[in-house]
Amino acid sequence: MMYPYMILADETEIVHSQIIEKDGMKKIIVNFERPTENGFDSARCELPDHKWTEREGYSDEEIELFGKILHRDEHLLYKYAENEMFKKNKV
Repeated sequence: MMYPYMILADETEIVHSQIIEKDGMKKIIVNFERPTENGFDSARCELPDHKWTEREGYSDEEIELFGKILHRDEHLLYKYAENEMFKKNKV
């Protein structure tokens, strides 16, 4: 499941996953998506590696800006993802 994080001025919506534990590492997937006339521009990055796994329609400059946002807000994304896990498991 993906959770909303923010919407940028160009209508790019940023959403994140809950924490995914794999091989002892806590990961988060962050998606960027912007509507276009023919569908969507999209990009996906995995934290904490900052590895871009998908990219369609965004320029190098935009991806660089998204990388800066991720570096700046990584601690918040982990905090929010943890809170979503807590909410999901709460009885």
